[in-house]
Amino acid sequence: MYVQGVSTHKVAAITERLCSTQVSAAQVSRAAKQLDEVLETWRNRPLGEVVYLYLDARYEKVRQAGSVQDAAILIASGVKKDGKRSVLGISVVLSEGQTHWRAFMETIVNRGLHGVQLIISDNHCELKTARKAVFTGVPWQRCQFHLQQNAMQYVPHVGTRREVAEDIRVIFNAPDQETAQKYLKKAVNKYEHIAPKLADWMEVNIPEGFTVFSFPRDHQRRVLTSNYLERLSQEIKRRTRVVRVFPNEQSCLRLISAILMEVSEEWEYGKIYLRMETG
Repeated sequence: MYVQGVSTHKVAAITERLCSTQVSAAQVSRAAKQLDEVLETWRNRPLGEVVYLYLDARYEKVRQAGSVQDAAILIASGVKKDGKRSVLGISVVLSEGQTHWRAFMETIVNRGLHGVQLIISDNHCELKTARKAVFTGVPWQRCQFHLQQNAMQYVPHVGTRREVAEDIRVIFNAPDQETAQKYLKKAVNKYEHIAPKLADWMEVNIPEGFTVFSFPRDHQRRVLTSNYLERLSQEIKRRTRVVRVFPNEQSCLRLISAILMEVSEEWEYGKIYLRMETG
């Protein structure tokens, strides 16, 4: 019940009502220990060949030394050689710095992750630096959805946001990279006088969303954004909001690991996400 998003207070009340007995602190402790062992085994399981690697971060409130702080939850998932998705790893630390990202990436590599052909993520500075160090030479696709959102901060007038968004969609919906470059040049010329900061930003940043054009067309729709990780993040939020503030990092890691293990098993025993043989 707790993993499904029921508060601990309600779990205790329901258990007492159904079983006519109270759950003692010792019972809760034993149950948590057993769950931790299962989750630790899952988090450290051997990995294999992963074609597409998705990386993202979210935050949860954790109590630390008498104060409430933001803990960074780093999540890695991927599409395996068989075309199915899998949650590859999770790390919870009171920091999203480069050191945390690098240690996290090295951990999944040490567990046997190999064969990565493309990394998809948002433009986290610390993530980018760590990615270049650990996955040297692996192409990177900047999430097109986040790129479009990032562009809005450079639009000088609210009334033109829809127009700018449409121009960016036209660029990303181009049939190939050469055409996308032409559309980008046209957009940069359009905005260089009326919104020079936007034009400069587009010229430098939009091409980071073009890497996808080098991959099979059948796969492009699935790897041009990290949106499915966003949906995963929303599922985590739905179940963690009943907690609000975790008492420590371990309790945060326990609940989110349990959620991700459940989701990953559904993915791995569910439908194929990408048909590799037709890509």
